[in-house]
Amino acid sequence: MARCTLADIARRVGCSKYTVSLALKGDPEISESTRRRVQTAADALGYQPNALVSQLMAQLRASRTTGFQAKLALLNANRDRDALTKHPTIPTYVEGCESRAARTGYAFDQFWMHDPALKPDRLRRILQSRGIKGLILVGLMDSNQLPPEFTPLWETFPTVVTGVRTRNPALSFCCVDHHHLAMRAVERALELGYRRPGLALDDVIDRLIQRRFSAGFQTGQRSLPRTRQLPIFDLQGSGDTEPPGFREWLDRHQPDVVFTLYNRVVRWLKATGRRVPQDIGVIQLEWRATRPEIAGMNQHNFAVGEAAVDMVISQIHNNETGVHDFPRATLIGATWVDGASAPRPKPSGAPARRAAAK
Repeated sequence: MARCTLADIARRVGCSKYTVSLALKGDPEISESTRRRVQTAADALGYQPNALVSQLMAQLRASRTTGFQAKLALLNANRDRDALTKHPTIPTYVEGCESRAARTGYAFDQFWMHDPALKPDRLRRILQSRGIKGLILVGLMDSNQLPPEFTPLWETFPTVVTGVRTRNPALSFCCVDHHHLAMRAVERALELGYRRPGLALDDVIDRLIQRRFSAGFQTGQRSLPRTRQLPIFDLQGSGDTEPPGFREWLDRHQPDVVFTLYNRVVRWLKATGRRVPQDIGVIQLEWRATRPEIAGMNQHNFAVGEAAVDMVISQIHNNETGVHDFPRATLIGATWVDGASAPRPKPSGAPARRAAAK
């Protein structure tokens, strides 16, 4: 039996092959009625895309210089209006988004979700008037609950969230694999010779990511005897101030390496009289190039931003909105970065670096 082609569908429907191709891709420039007629004809004729041809066309498109396609909106969901440029983490997401968008022919307009002068309905009208095709949310740092008054936006535009998984509604999202990151960090510390790993983390952040940091840390601890599985210390949103109970936790449980998200923990450890790394190691769960001396896990937030753009472009091409019955997730792998705060073991025969650890 001869394979059904685009030309066969075009003859059945009475339109061009180009229109058929766009309609099968769900292109919004083709009317909904035409897309339905084309899809009905394709199903009736048993049309199946040729995977080899599709791959070849993708390679040809990738080899061309991409011209301007459309605009996307970068929606700052942080409470700080300037978070896209001044936050220690968020600007890297933004750089990844903008880099990937530029390579694929898209440009960004930026908006602040908490702007008191920008009510949701007004924002929706602005987005529509500017021809915005899709939204990327960045900056959610204190809650994964989206304001209900913004729901019409997600129901209208393709939408992807960076950094966290949202609830009510659950939108498609892209972030680092927090669980695997924390588990691998513990495994790496044990490989380096540490025996009593401890985690100091703000519970607000852990709850924001459905406790995947603490779960990964505890999974990594499972290979240790129970006497060396230390309780997690909650930093309780202490900011720059050393939190109550921190020294007591250190003295009671005697961790020989501390995992954290915050550079200031190094200062607190030194204030107790402990030397880093001679007495205690420090490993960042979010390694930063601004503090290369602190070992840790690179979350590759630039790649998260790039992947978020790919996801929203896919939604645009498939004529989808941001609200799905089955939200999709893209998880980016983290990688270990050496640093002086958690040095490699000394050569064989050297004095034990942690002889006091029990």
